[in-house]
Amino acid sequence: MMKRLFCLIPLLMLSGCAGQAILGSSADVTVVSSEGLPEPTRVDLMSSNRPYLIGPFDKLKIDVFGIGALSKEVQIDASGRLSFPLIGVVEASGLTPGELGDELEKRLQGRYVRDPQVTVNLEETVSQVITVDGQVDKPGLYPVIGRMTLMRAVATAGGTAEFAKLNDVVIFREVDGEQLAGLYNLKAIRRGNYSDPEVFANDVIVVGDSQARRLFRDLIQASPLITTPLIILFRQ
Repeated sequence: MMKRLFCLIPLLMLSGCAGQAILGSSADVTVVSSEGLPEPTRVDLMSSNRPYLIGPFDKLKIDVFGIGALSKEVQIDASGRLSFPLIGVVEASGLTPGELGDELEKRLQGRYVRDPQVTVNLEETVSQVITVDGQVDKPGLYPVIGRMTLMRAVATAGGTAEFAKLNDVVIFREVDGEQLAGLYNLKAIRRGNYSDPEVFANDVIVVGDSQARRLFRDLIQASPLITTPLIILFRQ
């Protein structure tokens, strides 16, 4: 992954000044402008959209009104199924909680319950997450429930770290089986220069590292008694 990222850097640098769709590509990844990164399809999001789609290992709370014995917490198995009393195995992966509730009502109707009213609520998700990596305080996997934007995702990961390069934030996304990458500038978003882009389950967000700031910190720590301006010549 890191090797692929390094190969992308020259292409990503172009995206800061280009305005249309595809800017360049490697063998595995297509690089697009910040305006051109498309939303994933429903199929892309099954592996998970608005509204939330149930996925493997999600924990749900199912309530059947007036029937305590059928109200329970369940966990979706690795194949995306759940086992429910009286009706057996139900394919849940890819359904919204509301759609799953409708399916349970349909199967319970008449044969087991005269007029079932089923409510399904999400208790915990492990299937629909984003990855936030690079120069953030708390890199890791974070759940996506409802609408989440790039700024919110970075804030969820504890905000940018000391050496974050705000104009070098990359979102990797898979759409229709194609790997895409978009370059964003957090400082420009904060100033309102362009809108805060929405992020989706399975996105990988990488906040870049400012080597220049890191170098200055190391120099200052190594030379605490500097009495003249510190000038550094960067050679290409």
